Amino acid sequence: MAKFRYLVFCLMLISCLILIAGCNLFSSGSTPAAQSSTSTGIGLQTTPSQTSATSSTATVQSGSQTPQVNLPGFADLLDVIEHSVVQIDVVTSSTDVFGQVSPQQGAGSGWIIGSSGLIVTANHVIEGATSVTVTTIEGKTYPAQTVKGDASLDVGIIRINASQLPVLAVGDATNFRPGDWVLAIGNPLGQGIIATQGIISRLGVEIAVSSTQTFKNMIETTAAINPGNSGGPLINLDGKVIGITTIKVSASGIEGMGYAINIKDALPVIQSLSK
Repeated sequence: MAKFRYLVFCLMLISCLILIAGCNLFSSGSTPAAQSSTSTGIGLQTTPSQTSATSSTATVQSGSQTPQVNLPGFADLLDVIEHSVVQIDVVTSSTDVFGQVSPQQGAGSGWIIGSSGLIVTANHVIEGATSVTVTTIEGKTYPAQTVKGDASLDVGIIRINASQLPVLAVGDATNFRPGDWVLAIGNPLGQGIIATQGIISRLGVEIAVSSTQTFKNMIETTAAINPGNSGGPLINLDGKVIGITTIKVSASGIEGMGYAINIKDALPVIQSLSK
C-alpha cells in the first residue's frame, strides 16, 4: 500500500513539473516577437518627409496598424506667396445687334515673374482688352504698358511700370505627381486674392476647348477654380509655380475638375512673349 501511494505521488510530481515546463516554454516563445515589433516599429508608423509648409498629424487606421500622415497647413506659405499674385481688371468693347458699342468689364488673375514689372496671366483674360489694370494685394494699382498673348496655349504677359516686386519662383516640372498638394491662388469672381487647396488628380490631360483647338499636357486638380481664377498660379508646397490655372469643367454635376497649363510648356511661350 505504501509503495502504491509513493508511486501516485511520483506521478503527480512529474505531471506538475511537465506543466510548469510547458508554461515557461510558451512564455519564452512569445516574448521575442513582441520585443522585435516594439524595437523596429516596422509597419506600425510611417512619417513622410517634412515640407516647407507647416503640418498637422492625422492617424489613419489600417487594420491593427496606425500609420501617421502629415497634413499640410498653408497659412505660413500663403503669407509669403500671396504678395506675388495680382488681380487683373480688363475692359473690352462689345457691339450689340444695333451696332452700338459698349464697354464690358472682366476680371482675371496673374502672378509676378519679373521684379521689374513682368506678369504672367492667361491669354483669354487679356485678349481683345482695350484697358488692362493690375492690382496687388496691398491695393497698389498699375495700368498695363504692354499686353501680349499666345492663344495656342492660352498664355499671356503684362508689363507694368514697377520695380522690386516680389517674384514667384518656377518649380521643377518633372518633380510633381498625382496626389501632391497644391494651392490655386487668384481673383475668383472679382473678390480679391483668394487661395483654394487641393491635390493633383492627373497629369498629361487633353482638353478640347473648341472644335479646332485642344490643349495638351494639362494638369488636373481638385483645387477650386472659378471665373476670375484664370491666369493665376498653381503652387506646390515649396511655394513654386507648377502651372497656370485656365479652365474649369462646368458641366452639370461635375465638381473638382479644374485644369492648369503645365509650367514646362508655358515657360518657352513666356520667354518668347517677354522679348
